Amino acid sequence: MTAIGHRHFVRLAVVLASTASAKFSTASAMSAAASSSSRAIKSVAVSIAMEAEASPFVKHLGLTADDDFFPPEVPFRAFRGSHGECQLTVVTSGKDGVYGTGADNVGTVSAGLMTFLALQKLKNGGDGSGADLYGTGADNVGTVSAGLMTFLALQKLKNGGDGSGADLLINAGTSGGFKSKGAAVGDVFLTTDVANHDRRIPFPPFDVYGIGKVESAPVAKLAEEIGAKTGTCTTGNSIDKHDWDQRHMEENGAAVKDMEYAAIAWSAELNGVPHFGVKVVTDIVDGNRPTDEEFLENLHTAAESLQGALPKVIDYVCGKAHDEL
Repeated sequence: MTAIGHRHFVRLAVVLASTASAKFSTASAMSAAASSSSRAIKSVAVSIAMEAEASPFVKHLGLTADDDFFPPEVPFRAFRGSHGECQLTVVTSGKDGVYGTGADNVGTVSAGLMTFLALQKLKNGGDGSGADLYGTGADNVGTVSAGLMTFLALQKLKNGGDGSGADLLINAGTSGGFKSKGAAVGDVFLTTDVANHDRRIPFPPFDVYGIGKVESAPVAKLAEEIGAKTGTCTTGNSIDKHDWDQRHMEENGAAVKDMEYAAIAWSAELNGVPHFGVKVVTDIVDGNRPTDEEFLENLHTAAESLQGALPKVIDYVCGKAHDEL
């Protein structure tokens, strides 16, 4: 057994699938931006995904690596220096260490997290409000906000307490389900693993990176205890699907489909925190009804089912070791 297998849960982080609604209005964010519109530009941050894209620019300006710029858990890199009257900071997404491909960390989740951390570092603080920048008042669903929220939460728990951080992260929320895998509306699933179905990069090593399959913490005993089903979760940034999504979901062996868990798992892996998902089915992905119609019709019922299941999960895991789940 590994050391982590014997560690007992005393610190839990539970991430709900729909990121919490904004605490501060878009007007506040716009007001802050307006107040700086007349200020001379002295510091410029440049966000570039791939090192091959950044290297010529970094070399041309003679920027040097700042290895202490980002938290040690992330693979991102920063290069800094001056140009004229400006201080320049170029950040890149670094190389993948979660999926074992060594590919550049391309895509929206790593880009969003990298950029946020860079701007917070340059700002030396900030309220981290997570405001809805689009002015919709909608919940911040999807992989970018979920990945960022999870990383910041785990960092806060690690750095704001006794330094040991969370022992387990649970992603709880609603999902689509596949009747071909035995799913029905209202069913509770515990995840065995998670993968992406909408990151289509058809050449190596980015093909494996795009799928980004990550194992969940083993929870067979827990599933039996609470009467939950188990299976693979597949993640994408749309509630509906098209033919390519369907193909990749089938290849992933998906039992449930959501919009967050793959990004949450990625952030948890960066922090070395075991994780699993608790998913309640609102709609049948391989059924005949329109997804949006079925989702809205069953959301309230599924939320109540989640409320019934999640306390049982918490009661079961608290005080147990990983290998007892």
